[in-house]
Amino acid sequence: MEIYQHFRKEEQPFIDQVLSWKEQVEGSYIARLTDFLDPREQQIVAMIIGENNADLKLYASGASEFAERKRMLIAPYYEEITEESYQITLLEAAYHEKFITLEHRDVMGAFLSQGIKRDKLGDIIVGNGRLQIILADEISQYVIMNLTSVKHAKIKLQEIPLSNLVIQRPNWVESTKTVSSMRLDALLKEIYHISRKDAQVAIEKLQVKVNHKVVQDNKFQLQEGDLLSLRGKGRSKLLHIDGQTRKEKWRVTTAILQ
Repeated sequence: MEIYQHFRKEEQPFIDQVLSWKEQVEGSYIARLTDFLDPREQQIVAMIIGENNADLKLYASGASEFAERKRMLIAPYYEEITEESYQITLLEAAYHEKFITLEHRDVMGAFLSQGIKRDKLGDIIVGNGRLQIILADEISQYVIMNLTSVKHAKIKLQEIPLSNLVIQRPNWVESTKTVSSMRLDALLKEIYHISRKDAQVAIEKLQVKVNHKVVQDNKFQLQEGDLLSLRGKGRSKLLHIDGQTRKEKWRVTTAILQ
């Protein structure tokens, strides 16, 4: 199909899924709620459904306007959408920060150890002795009953109103750079101020992710909107590809999370 030429080959299965959702809503006139999607998946859905679709409307929520992971609703244009339509629950627990330090990855590991799919989990907020988990309604009671410890900390999760969510506004610092190509190793070199060789070693050691997936290919071609992470160095984005210079290098706008 012609639509595939706008996306990477490895994204085709997800594209097929989105096209199936679109057909279901168009045929049944019943809204389709997705699981939690990462930013790249959200971008794909938006591109396929289209902003100028007269018959369908697209909505998204992750309980906060700054949420990274969101559930999306593909709905007939006339359907009224409320916050309850997204079927999102907020759970909270306290822990003794004086005796233990919890990080995002600790909570994620504990969650996944329960055998629950990542797609059912939204954002995680942890710090100052307070843990909050955004997740799908349908698994909330299971998580409350079974997720009783994180790392060495005993916790007791309880449901609280979404209005009590701790809002974390990410601080993305933008900059303009010139790169030799759109290869992954070239962008890592410029964004994180490391050598090309160090970038390649990190990729080979599986320390680099693009759109939350490990990438092992130094030559992997990046696109606008891609989210990168380098272990120990944090996260970044390729916001815009601004064109080529006279010397056939690329001007790009990137952002790094502070």
